[in-house]
Amino acid sequence: MSKRNVNDYITEGIHGVRLPKEGERIRFLGTLRERVVIALTIGQVMSDSGLQKLDEAMQQHPGTKLIMNGHVAHRFLTEEKALAAKHNISYTTITNEENDTDIGAVLTYDYAINKEEIFIKEEEPEEEKQDEEKEETLLSKIKNWFR
Repeated sequence: MSKRNVNDYITEGIHGVRLPKEGERIRFLGTLRERVVIALTIGQVMSDSGLQKLDEAMQQHPGTKLIMNGHVAHRFLTEEKALAAKHNISYTTITNEENDTDIGAVLTYDYAINKEEIFIKEEEPEEEKQDEEKEETLLSKIKNWFR
């Protein structure tokens, strides 16, 4: 065990006790990544694009709690709060003025579950997929001409 010196006490007094994995706690709204079931970005919360996945996750994990970013306007969080009420999941809003994060909402446990995929993958709109397929077919036709 290492000895603490006066500088350690002064630093702790000014900045508070340092928590392990503080960067993770800042990004995931006060919880650790290993406890997260699903994480929605601010954009997904504002566009309600992750509601279906959040609903499914709440059905599968009834013992969780929902943590929402307080920097997101209240009107964008109403659907998430309604889902939490529907599934009897407690929710809270965290506003940290000192730190900034890209996470809008997190469904989490109080203990580690180490889920591999916690983010929702953005799906491309159908029009973009069709345009890419057209380009690929046109490109493949041109390649076939030169064979």
